[in-house]
Amino acid sequence: MLSEKEMLERELEKLIEARDSFLAYLDMHIPKDTKGLNFDFSTQPTIDAQSVYEHFYKLDYQARKIRGFLVGKFGLKA
Repeated sequence: MLSEKEMLERELEKLIEARDSFLAYLDMHIPKDTKGLNFDFSTQPTIDAQSVYEHFYKLDYQARKIRGFLVGKFGLKA
């Protein structure tokens, strides 16, 4: 059985993976500005809303899962 620390580390890894996947998706579909740092929405790129939602949902789910653990473990107010 995993310790609480090991469980939290695994969930944080999943959160980072979901974030990286979400950002990679945006990078593939939205151009960057001339400096290559920020997304350039001036061309009004069109991306699939369902795909955006699926990527965001995975990220949000992991964040809520970790938040629930931390709120319960440390008695924080939600």
